[in-house]
Amino acid sequence: MSIQKPSHSEEEYFAKQEALARHKAAMEKLQQLEEAERERLKQLHWMRCPKCGMELQSTEFRGVTIDKCFSCGGTYLDAGELETLAGKGGDILRSVVDFFRGSGGGSTSGT
Repeated sequence: MSIQKPSHSEEEYFAKQEALARHKAAMEKLQQLEEAERERLKQLHWMRCPKCGMELQSTEFRGVTIDKCFSCGGTYLDAGELETLAGKGGDILRSVVDFFRGSGGGSTSGT
């Protein structure tokens, strides 16, 4: 009686499974590195002006928190904030411009 050796196709199957497992592990490690890099960049750029790099200041305008750079004058809205402001009626663009004109403080025209 001879001991039967596994077939070539069986060896190939297990070799492919091992290669797939190693590939999956490598991709997971790459994804973790990418997530870490994204988090590092987020921490580096959080509340910084995309135009000049200075710190953004949050201010309230009609119940919406708006990010303002007092260095270069940039005004930034998060997702959905423009729609929220536009839904409040009146001449919203004129009000926003008036609000942020000059020092960025206080008075608004209109409602």
